[in-house]
Amino acid sequence: MGKRRSPIGFAEVPTLLDLMAAPVAEASVASTVGLDPSPIGAEGHRARMRSRLLTAGPEALNDQDLLEMLLFLALPRRDTKPIARLLLARFGGFAPAIAAPLQELLAVDGLGEAGAAALKTVQAAALRLLRGKVLNQPILNNWPRLTEYLTALLAHERVEQFRVLFLDNRNRLVADEAQGQGTINRAPVFPREVARRALELHATAVILVHNHPSGDPTPSEDDLSMTRTVRLALEPLSIVLHDHVVVGGERVVSFQREGLL
Repeated sequence: MGKRRSPIGFAEVPTLLDLMAAPVAEASVASTVGLDPSPIGAEGHRARMRSRLLTAGPEALNDQDLLEMLLFLALPRRDTKPIARLLLARFGGFAPAIAAPLQELLAVDGLGEAGAAALKTVQAAALRLLRGKVLNQPILNNWPRLTEYLTALLAHERVEQFRVLFLDNRNRLVADEAQGQGTINRAPVFPREVARRALELHATAVILVHNHPSGDPTPSEDDLSMTRTVRLALEPLSIVLHDHVVVGGERVVSFQREGLL
């Protein structure tokens, strides 16, 4: 149709078709000269990070990238980069951030319940994945997987937690249960409760586990005394105490390997 002249003949007035075609023409020119048509701003940043993850794998992303991508899903309308930076500044890394207590997460500006729930969901998923590698499996000869699971479970706990791993007659892990949670340097242990629960589960052996929030896994005198007490409670029932594992930060000490049993 082209352009039509104005009534007085001095200028050409664009028709509606001319106006609609203009953006198409500009896009065509951009494509011709090689300009990048990818999204810009936050959406472009997210698209690039997704592409990097899918093409180069998770090792291509640092802790801040991982937190940002995780929070994309929970907070789709928020700029998650400042929140990821706050999390790293406060907790020091990806693992401590997802393992942080809920109330401390909720205190991070902009995170909110949706963001906090996303972090705790990832923590739960990671622990379930690691637990799946040891549950119903012989674990005495699978020390690396066991310590990987126990470290993920307890390394970032702020208070002592006492757990018992219950094994069957083939030394397969049938249950992992928390038996007590205490203060920063003490957790309650009830030897009779350990024995009773072992009988309920038809366990023939157990491994005791607890953490030292200080980060030093060196067994204390209380740890040694408690281990002897539990062992005495189990012996009359023919339940074997295979080990007592102490987790301190990223380090693990085995009573069995240290000759303390």
